[in-house]
Formats: sequence, C-alpha cells, structure tokens
Amino acid sequence: MSDLKSFASDNNSGAHPAVMEAVVRVNTGHLKSYGDDELSIHTDEVFKEFFGSQARIHYVTTGTAANVLGLRSVTHTYNSVLCAEQAHINNDECGAPEAFGGIKLVPIPSPDGKLTPGMIAPYLGHIGFVHASQPKVISITQPTEVGKLYTLKEIEDLVEFAHDRDLLVHMDGARLANACAALDCSFFDMTTALDVDFISFGGTKNGCLMGEAVIFLNPDIGQGFPYLRKQAMQLVSKMRFVSAQLEAYLKDDLWLKNARNANAMAKRLAEKAGAIDGVTIKGTVDCNSLFAHIPPEATEILLKKYYFYVWNEHDQTVRWMTSWATTEAMVDEFVEDLRKAMKAVS
Repeated sequence: MSDLKSFASDNNSGAHPAVMEAVVRVNTGHLKSYGDDELSIHTDEVFKEFFGSQARIHYVTTGTAANVLGLRSVTHTYNSVLCAEQAHINNDECGAPEAFGGIKLVPIPSPDGKLTPGMIAPYLGHIGFVHASQPKVISITQPTEVGKLYTLKEIEDLVEFAHDRDLLVHMDGARLANACAALDCSFFDMTTALDVDFISFGGTKNGCLMGEAVIFLNPDIGQGFPYLRKQAMQLVSKMRFVSAQLEAYLKDDLWLKNARNANAMAKRLAEKAGAIDGVTIKGTVDCNSLFAHIPPEATEILLKKYYFYVWNEHDQTVRWMTSWATTEAMVDEFVEDLRKAMKAVS
C-alpha cells in the first residue's frame, strides 16, 4: 500500500470501522437476495425515519448509477435536464447520462455551481416547441462541486419555481451529510420539507465502502425504477452488504459525526494554511473542500508527499479536501510541509 497522503478527495479515505464491522456482521448465514432480506427492508424503514414515510429507497453501489438511473426514471429521451455547468453529471460521469440514460444535459454557466430561478428562466423558452428538447428536471448539487452551499431558502425558491413550470427537482447529494452538518439541519429539513422530488443519496464519500441510494420523495414519480436498476446492472444480488453499510451509517448519527469532522478539518486547514505568507485561500470554506492559490513550485514540492488536485493550472489554484478520517495531526503536518515548501520557493 502507498503511504502517499491525500487531500485530493473524500473518496480517498477508507470506510469507517463501524461500516466495515456491519458488513462483516451480516456475512453469516443465508438471507434472501436482491433486497428482499430482512436487513434491507429494515434499512428502508430507517431511511423513512429521516426522510418521511412516503420515501421510496433504492440501493445502488455508485454515485454515477444513482444520478443517471434516478434521472432516467423520470425522463423521456426527448427531455432535458438543466444543471450547472460545473455539475458532476455534466463533467465527471464520462457521458453516462447521455450514453446510458439517453438524457440531454443543458449546462448553465454559474460562478459557484449554484443555480437560481433567474439563471434558469432563459433556458425555458422552447417549452412546447417540437424542434427542441423539453426541459423536465432541474438538477442541483448540494454542496456544489466548488464547495458552495444552497441555503434552505434558495432550495425552496428553486423548487417553487420548478413546480410552477411542471419541472422536477433532483438533488445530487453525494455530500449531503456535509451540507446538513454545515447548515445544522436534518436530511428532512433540506429535502422533504422543501418538496425536493428525488435525491441521489451519497454515503461513500463520508465513510461507507460503496453505499449509495436513490430516494424518491414525490410519490408520483419513479415507479419504473426497480426495472431500470436491474436493466442497468445495479440490482445487487447480495444487497444486504450495501444496506448494512447504510444502516450503520445512519445509526447513532454516524453520518453527522463524520461530516462534522470533515468540515471542521477543512476550516482548520484553511485557517492555518491561510496564515502562511504567499498562500491565499480563495473564498469561504463552507464544507469539506477549499481552494487555494500557491506558487506552482510549492505545489510541485508538496505533490512528492501528498496527493491533491491542481484545480486550475492557469491561475495556480489547487483544491484540498478533507474527510471523516482526516485528523488534526494530518492537517498540521500538511500545513508545516506547506510552510517549508513556501519558504523554499520564496
């Protein structure tokens, strides 16, 4: 195993011990397959405690599957999905929405990955025009790919705008836990209470091994999802190993503890790194990602020991991310090495 230390992505951390223990715990005996096992059924009920009794939960193994299959289940091939140009579905799914979902994405320019009704309105001019794809879904990412948060009021306004125009609202919640921890609200407060229609619920980035879910909150959509999931090769036969992860993740607010740690470590990193001469932290740190401006020579030195992304090589911006597993000692060691790198290139 490499000893390279990562501040590149929360995907780089391992699974939380409680999640691994849960997987091992269910690795005994025989249970029904394809989600008909007692644990998966119980986990459905646990999710309903968080999202409401009307929620319908479907487990998958990747965020790409959650996004693409969720969107595919509520659209026809003549529909389009409106999203920010920075959205994961637009930039980081290798064309999966188009290739496997038959979905036309309409990316909307946004400085911070957030959408507003005013930004979306100009893209609705061809509704009813037979030569144009017909908008059906507004997909938002919470938090955005550049680490910014929608407030609850902003989500509420978007949902109202969408529903007034017979559009659905999808929330890509790969880091939903980090957003809820940052805004000090529940999953219910951020989704069900605001009439969000459906969610891609992420667990992998916050301590799961490979546990994600598509959650339909609107009772009138997604009825064909079970068949699409099977057709798309995401109906896991030994589903208990996915649902066990998510049951452990939700138990005793593990999701919240993990997210709070990730967010706190990002703020610690921003505060300490930002105090170094020549290091500029760009914007606010809302969740567990931060962007910084450092000289490329310092980046080169750090990359010999650490793994992180050069976000924009033209303006020398790097992205650092923390996770549930990031410790204060890890942050402090990185900051000290950053200080040495900056001194070496000054």
